[in-house]
Amino acid sequence: MANATDPLVLIVEDEPAQLEVLTYNLGSEGFRLAHASDGEEALLLTQEMQPDLIILDWMLPNLSGIEVCRRLRTRPETKQIPIIILTARGEETDRVRGLETGADDYIVKPYSVNELIARVRAMLRRTRPGGVGEMLEFGGIRLDTEQHKVMRDGKAVKLGPTEYRLLSTFMEKPGRVWSREQLLDRVWGREAYVDLRTVDVHVGRLRKALNADGSPDLVRTVRGSGYSLDNED
Repeated sequence: MANATDPLVLIVEDEPAQLEVLTYNLGSEGFRLAHASDGEEALLLTQEMQPDLIILDWMLPNLSGIEVCRRLRTRPETKQIPIIILTARGEETDRVRGLETGADDYIVKPYSVNELIARVRAMLRRTRPGGVGEMLEFGGIRLDTEQHKVMRDGKAVKLGPTEYRLLSTFMEKPGRVWSREQLLDRVWGREAYVDLRTVDVHVGRLRKALNADGSPDLVRTVRGSGYSLDNED
């Protein structure tokens, strides 16, 4: 079963049979999943949830997958999210068009589910190292995602499970500002009924643990927006 720190994949697919196959197989591999059935919903959910990867069908009602991809690539907050386009179009010109619009990969239907999962994992290794058992380092903080251990300037840092998930989220993309709502989705899970003030409490605990030896505070409060991890003064 997926937990709140596992990679979140948004599946944009309007065919029930295709959606069922993708949901079953990706869920079995431990990915957290969200689903949109048309292009407009895909844009809205991407903005709200900031998924780690999008599997995007080309042929969608109202707004095509190509147009969804184009719009996501024009927005600063979504332009780096990896996108895999699924399509029945196998012509070279179609593949080129999809890639030139901003897609990172292109898979023609019918496809091998195992190959799709392998491509998803390969892409996440490049864009979300915290989700695949690697070491994250920033500002003297070292986070071992496999052993769930944290060090700062060579000294062990004791963190509770929630503070660990917060730090892992921050360290995947240092400098990025996370809203409280996005942190709730990522750390507690979209279905959790948690007050926004809970985020502030746990960020405070994370700060206290990281700064116990008088080290500089790297967790920055961005007024009106949320929090980020960076070393700006």
